[in-house]
Amino acid sequence: MDIEKTVRRYIERVGCASMSCKAALIDMDGVLYDSMPNHVEAWYRTIAPLGIDCCREEFFLLEGSTRTRTINLLFNRAYGHDAPEEVSLALYAEKVRQFRLLDAVKPMPGADAVIDILLSHNVRTVLVTGSSQGTLLECLDDDYPRAFNLPYRITGEDVKNGKPSPEPYLMGLQRAEVLPNEAIVIENAPLGVEAGVAAGVFTVAVNTGPIPPQALYDAGADIVFDSMSHFATHLPQLIDAINTVKL
Repeated sequence: MDIEKTVRRYIERVGCASMSCKAALIDMDGVLYDSMPNHVEAWYRTIAPLGIDCCREEFFLLEGSTRTRTINLLFNRAYGHDAPEEVSLALYAEKVRQFRLLDAVKPMPGADAVIDILLSHNVRTVLVTGSSQGTLLECLDDDYPRAFNLPYRITGEDVKNGKPSPEPYLMGLQRAEVLPNEAIVIENAPLGVEAGVAAGVFTVAVNTGPIPPQALYDAGADIVFDSMSHFATHLPQLIDAINTVKL
């Protein structure tokens, strides 16, 4: 893994002379929390009883989508139209209920080390999640103290267009008051990777789920790590390369 070469390739691609690591725009599910298996099961238990054809695997691929986009995609496929807003809200409430019936979600192994390294390097940490589910958002202060203070939290209810649109990460850049070449995105899903790349940000993918690593590269990831612990091991080197490599 040639980290300096990877950083240089990004600099050449976006056409800037250099970059710096002033902010990290961080997804929540599958990055900060090992929550995707529960989200997938909750979605499946909510949607399958409606008679809508779906499988658990597709909910992994939809990770990062907002409530509205996920439900409308399923409704359009089944019925040819969007879900009425009241139906969408009721379905999401049921999904949240199903989520809470499952075993408690734990922080992703290695995520605390990543956050500690970022904070020790004075990198502003910004939450950028497609979720609006309070179950995990309420845990952030306890599990990652000082990392995601308001207003550095962007959820699915804050944006009009969720991932893979760049809007969530563009909003993250605005909140952190940095340019695209002054930040990194940390993601775990193809849709989130696409959003980070579309926003012009150096995008790190951490493969914490069942998705083949190549799918993350195909989505545009600049670099892919096997786990958050693997990422933490190489993060100081990555920050150093980002702050020093120039064309």
